Parts: sequence; C-alpha cells; structure tokens
Amino acid sequence: MSGTSTPKSAGQSLPPPPAAPVTLRINGQDHHLELAPWTSLLDALREYAGLTGTKKGCDHGQCGACTVLVDGKRINSCLTLAVLQEGADITTIEGLGQEGNLHPLQQAFIDHDAFQCGYCTPGQICSAQGLINEGKAHTEDEIRELMSGNICRCGAYVGILNAVKEVVDKKSIALRS
Repeated sequence: MSGTSTPKSAGQSLPPPPAAPVTLRINGQDHHLELAPWTSLLDALREYAGLTGTKKGCDHGQCGACTVLVDGKRINSCLTLAVLQEGADITTIEGLGQEGNLHPLQQAFIDHDAFQCGYCTPGQICSAQGLINEGKAHTEDEIRELMSGNICRCGAYVGILNAVKEVVDKKSIALRS
C-alpha cells in the first residue's frame, strides 16, 4: 500500500499548533500577543494583556462575570476565541473610566451600593453599558430581563437595577434635550 499513511498508535497525539501573533485592540490600544489558537478572549485579556478587571467566574458563559464590549456589544469573553476578535474594538472595565474620572455607570454603582464583594461588578457594568448601547432598556422590567445573564451571588440586584436605571434615565433625558 504505497502512498498511504499508517495510523498513529493509541496514546500518541499530534503536537499542538504553535502560538501565533494576534493583535487585539483593547481599550483603544493595540496589544500584540502570541496566542495559541484555542485561547479564549477572557484568558487573553487576563493572562496575556494583564487586564485583570474582567473576571473569570464559571468559564461556561453562565454567570456574566467575564462580560466585555466588542464593537459596543456585550459578550461573554469566556465563550469566544481571542483570534476571532482581531480587528474588533474591545472595551473592558479598565477602558470605561479612570480614577478621578469615573464612567457614569461606575459612579452610579457606588452611589446605589450596587455591589458587595465586587467580583461580578466589572461584568455587570460592561453588560449595563452594552444594553444602553443597544437602546432597548427603558423600564425596570426591560433592564432586569437584559441584565439577567449577569449573576450576583451576593444579591445586590436592587442596587444594580437602581444604578442602571439612573444612567438609562439620564441618557433618555439628554437625548430628548
């Protein structure tokens, strides 16, 4: 049987593909990274770009702790490969506001005591910004529904709702003016 390859014996495996260069635009800055093709965006942000504000919760897309904005839309960064986001505009919690110049959602979360342990807060704030970008959340029920993918184990939902509603309402007033 010339021209055929012999199958590998059980237990042998192919070597993993080498890391490849990937450029991710994160918070307005290009990050040139060497990543394995299976690296999640979450792991690229935390382990390779050093941006640890985005949290790893369930790593299965069920808790929302890893929510970031990609081209203004909220996504669970644990569910997408980093290489698929090359060329996209990625915003993490670090890109929303700075010390001394907080983003309105960050200030509203403080004003409404919308966190306890704070672990879910970066994902909650990024998700809230995403729903504001979508322009679909106007009522408390709509906010609750659109934020339902973000879990708070401490149960700070009343504060979270009040914080998001305040910013949504202020944006609505500004648009009417």
